[in-house]
Amino acid sequence: MPPHAPTPAPAPALLVLEDGRTFHGEAYGAVGETFGEAVFSTGMTGYQETLTDPSYHRQVVVMTAPHVGNTGINDEDAESRKVWVAGYVVRDPARVPSSWRSRRTLDDELRAHDVVGISGVDTRALTRHLRERGAMRVGISSVETDPAALLERVRASAEMAGLELSSDVSTAEAYVVPAIGEKRFTVAALDLGIKSMTPHRLAERGVETHVLPATATVEDLHAVGADGLFYSNGPGDPAATTAQVELLQAALADGTPYFGICFGNQLFGRALGFGTYKLKYGHRGINQPVMDRTTGKVEVTAHNHGFAVDAPLEGTTETAYGTASVSHVCLNDDVVEGLELRGEDGRLRGFSVQYHPEAAAGPHDAGYLFDRFTALMEGTV
Repeated sequence: MPPHAPTPAPAPALLVLEDGRTFHGEAYGAVGETFGEAVFSTGMTGYQETLTDPSYHRQVVVMTAPHVGNTGINDEDAESRKVWVAGYVVRDPARVPSSWRSRRTLDDELRAHDVVGISGVDTRALTRHLRERGAMRVGISSVETDPAALLERVRASAEMAGLELSSDVSTAEAYVVPAIGEKRFTVAALDLGIKSMTPHRLAERGVETHVLPATATVEDLHAVGADGLFYSNGPGDPAATTAQVELLQAALADGTPYFGICFGNQLFGRALGFGTYKLKYGHRGINQPVMDRTTGKVEVTAHNHGFAVDAPLEGTTETAYGTASVSHVCLNDDVVEGLELRGEDGRLRGFSVQYHPEAAAGPHDAGYLFDRFTALMEGTV
């Protein structure tokens, strides 16, 4: 048999941050050029869920784990219909994936979705830079060799602050995820970038979930006959989102039980009259410690957010819909990680968390929040 042809060497690639810091590496994934906001994720596992999380739309993700792609890509763990990241940065990609579930390599998957990446980068140095200077715009190119030319295009690209992106990632048509077993409740879920595991977690608890486009109206909620309203995670600046805040305020005025995750937490805060702000470099990974003040327990949680709610950590705030307070706090930096709303009788009316309790790709500490939502719809909390 003739010898196999040698695998061609990857093309050289360039990464340039908007402050001019430059890294050289090799093309990984699609060959080309891309721009976005540079952020880092501290998860040691779950790269497939990260890639398919719509909250990463318009972001270039730097993986702090040194080896990425070890278990390849399977057909079961995707959290949405496509890979959403704007670009991907890894240090040492796996040469050969090793998993009985693997169907193709990570490199092939990035190419299939036209995602431009770079490997061979000192991701520890890059992460330290982003921690010190903050998340910023970045460009990756395997077609440009001049850092100054790429820097000029980076600085001309859009910033994350002020962007409304939920309409980019939301479903175009409503669909239903049926309850598993006996149906107990009907929930209207506004898709702002929803992950597929979320309605699955609700289905496990007997909830039929009607996933609605981000453009849904009050009439759409009434047509569903929902026992509760859910707002999903999603990308973009919550201050640039107004219609969904108005919809949530109308639902709260009607007394509809509410549960929000991530972007849904930020919009809950704005609906209650609080502001939001951009974090220096955000929280992204699956190892963030959060205290649930309602139970006193500390959870290890999954995060993906660059914005946060500006609400007082102590005391309560009177709103048009009831009494609001901070229910969860990040133990690393005291960022607001959850809100709750109670009526005059002290009963819970709505709550939200900034992190991801659906446990894709883990951990499972916060799964009880879905039980809290069903208890809210039952009227037992």
